[in-house]
Amino acid sequence: MSCGHAVTPESLTGWCRSLLDQNQFKFLCPAHEDGTFVKCGAEWSYQEVRRLAVLTTEEMEHFEKTMAALAAATYCEYKSCPVCETFVERGDLTNLSVLCTVCTADKGQRYEFCWQCLKQWKGPAPRSDRCDNDGCVNQDLELLKNCETTSLPQVAGVTNCPSIRACPTCGQRVEHDKTGCKNILCPRCNKEFCFVCLKLTEECLQTSSYFTACSAGVAPRQTSIPTWNRN
Repeated sequence: MSCGHAVTPESLTGWCRSLLDQNQFKFLCPAHEDGTFVKCGAEWSYQEVRRLAVLTTEEMEHFEKTMAALAAATYCEYKSCPVCETFVERGDLTNLSVLCTVCTADKGQRYEFCWQCLKQWKGPAPRSDRCDNDGCVNQDLELLKNCETTSLPQVAGVTNCPSIRACPTCGQRVEHDKTGCKNILCPRCNKEFCFVCLKLTEECLQTSSYFTACSAGVAPRQTSIPTWNRN
């Protein structure tokens, strides 16, 4: 591969397909650097993967459709209106109240729905936490609050760490595979951060190392999800 690591066409196809199955459309090298537990993490272009994996026509079609859908979901905030099923993009990521222009035109009055529970908006707006409909909860936030704790076997002194985190940059929900160092690369914004203290890697490494406990300790469970500022 372009990063210098060798892989068979069959293994390359299987690895990239597994990434797509995990809703990751960036193909990152999983190999460890020589003599370390640090993952290479180099990104392989689709052109490189397509050429070296010797994909069939059907596999190329599956890869390209899946990658396009995942990229759109990552870089654009859109959902289907619960009434007319038209795709609506959310321009303000801090506001759960979203206007459907199609329903507004059809009904002759403003129609807004909740981005979170997908019901007609109820209560004052704008709001970033919930609307006033019963049962409107952020499922990702519930997971962050109630997930089990875990340890990182190859990182000294790390126990009772929440097993699910929200990326401190974009809010993407992520889990650690319990191998290698404590740092993780967000599949959405491509920022690397410490799964333990939730600081960006460069900040965390100022006072600790990849395989030792953070000077700040284990960050508590997150009670809010960061909003991604793409600018």
